[in-house]
Amino acid sequence: MFSSSTKDKKNVVAANGLSNGTDKDGNQTTVIAKGTVIEGKFACSDNVRLDGSIKGEVQVDKRLVLGEGSSVEGNIHARDAAIRGRIKGDVFIKEALHLLETAIIEGNISAKTMVVDEGARYNGACKIGNSSTVAKN
Repeated sequence: MFSSSTKDKKNVVAANGLSNGTDKDGNQTTVIAKGTVIEGKFACSDNVRLDGSIKGEVQVDKRLVLGEGSSVEGNIHARDAAIRGRIKGDVFIKEALHLLETAIIEGNISAKTMVVDEGARYNGACKIGNSSTVAKN
């Protein structure tokens, strides 16, 4: 009745990009679960997976992943980011920004590179390239 296969576990890990809270390089990931609300400045030196919401500035030294249904009301500073949620504020990314199909950004964007999937939306100025990485990280 209850069973699991190694193949199924590998698919879950691939979809989440996490295995036991670490990424492919062995870096730790902080997970903020759905239903969690943080008010105030949030800073983390490791990767962050956000499925809840933050009202305030966000500073992530490594990779930031916003899951579908997540939200941030405030400016974001990170090295890399993959966005599926909603952001009301400016986004400063040192390296790569990926806006996935459900991403909505209401604010200015600054990143070295950016990929926008069909369905993703943003409303604001967008500066992409080496000169745009004056991100205040």
